[in-house]
This record gives sequence, structure tokens and C-alpha cells, in this order.
Amino acid sequence: MPRIVYERADVLPMLAEAFRELGYDGASMARITEKTGLGKGSLYHFFPGGKEDMAAAVLAEVDSWFEARVFTPLATLPPTQAIPLMWQAVDEYFHGGARVCLVGAFAIDETRDRFASAIGVYFARWIDVLTAALGATGEPMPRQAALEIVGGIQGALILARALNNPGVFVETTHRLRRLGNTTP
Repeated sequence: MPRIVYERADVLPMLAEAFRELGYDGASMARITEKTGLGKGSLYHFFPGGKEDMAAAVLAEVDSWFEARVFTPLATLPPTQAIPLMWQAVDEYFHGGARVCLVGAFAIDETRDRFASAIGVYFARWIDVLTAALGATGEPMPRQAALEIVGGIQGALILARALNNPGVFVETTHRLRRLGNTTP
């Protein structure tokens, strides 16, 4: 059987899923190699700093995805285009509530202190650009609406996971779309 040669970019989605499933503390190198199918040598080749380096790279990749598909459109497009695109991206990224938010998961346990800057920047950026977009729609309380939307998305992901019911995410985000006239 031919050997598969990976690039660092190929490894990041595998690591993200391992961290989503196991959490940071539960993701020992043995478990990471088991989940990714990669040997420790390959992982250390791409991430010489070990697990912390891997998690930082995964968080940066998540941030990059959201920057391109959520944050930049909210900051640059008319809100009538940008806000529906945000909802489309949220549904896509979180698989309609079947996939946990890795940044959110890292934010609620002891891992938060280790990656506080990356976690804080991610959520602050989302809230800030959504606040501006909602303000441009005439929403009278755009910051409060943005906080409710981002917080509601995160809460819905936790509940969907806890109840093993992605429908909770779908129902919640359907209601949240009405805030600030975000329903197209």
C-alpha cells in the first residue's frame, strides 16, 4: 500500500476533529495519533511544540476560516448580503448543530487560560463586526443583539451536543435570525 504524504494543512482538520472529540486535556499524544492515524514523529515534524503547538495552529485555522467567511463579509459587504452569508457559514461550519465549536469548547475549560488571546480575539471580532452590520440595518441595540446572536449560537451548540439533538441548534438559530431583521 502506498505511503500517504501529508502537508501541514492536511493535518489541521484531522487535529481539529481530534480536539473536538477529546477536548484539549483529553487529547494525549497517543489519542491524537490514534484519531489522526499519524505517527508521533510526523506530528512533531509539523508541530515541534507538541500538543500546544497543534492546538494553537488549529485555533488559527478556525480563525482564518471565520475571518474569510464571516468576519470580512460582515465588515465589507452590505448587511443585507453579509448577515445571510454569516448564517450560511455558521450552518456550514457547525454542520447544522452536529459539530461543536472548538473555540467555544476551549473557552469553557482550563484550556482558556492557555489560549486566552486567540479565544478572546475570535469572539470579540465576531461581536464587533456583527454589531456594526446590525447597526447598519437600523437595529436599535446592535451590540446587545450581536451578543445575543453569538452567545445564542454557542449555547445552541452546547445544548445540541448535550441533548444529542442538532435540531436544538436549528430551532435556536432560526429564532436568532430574526434579531436585527437578519432574516432575508
